[in-house]
Amino acid sequence: MSYFSKSTLLFSLCLLTLLTQKISAQDPKVTVIQDSKFEQLLNEKRKINSSITINDRYKIQIYNGDSENSKKTLMDFKRMNKTMDATIVFSTPRYKVWVGNFKTRIEAEKNLADLKKSFPNAFLIKPNK
Repeated sequence: MSYFSKSTLLFSLCLLTLLTQKISAQDPKVTVIQDSKFEQLLNEKRKINSSITINDRYKIQIYNGDSENSKKTLMDFKRMNKTMDATIVFSTPRYKVWVGNFKTRIEAEKNLADLKKSFPNAFLIKPNK
């Protein structure tokens, strides 16, 4: 009986060794298929990002306060102005709603005059990131 169990153990060990030689967990060849339009879009995005300088742009702040009211203000603004971009910025402990991305102060002031009709507390800012 002892001989049988030793031979069975030896056979099992040899079999496991041979099997593990053939088994591999991962395929070494990876093929990535990418649409050519993706690379074009990525290049366009890189061009746009390099041309945008945050410090040279003007924005209009239309709200400063808590999270819920800033979300409500943002939704109201987007409903009224579909062409102008807007975002919520968190600056401890307040939330701010910034709109627009104006190159010149004149352009920003013209839009500020229009926005003051709907958002009387709006004012012009030049964020310095």
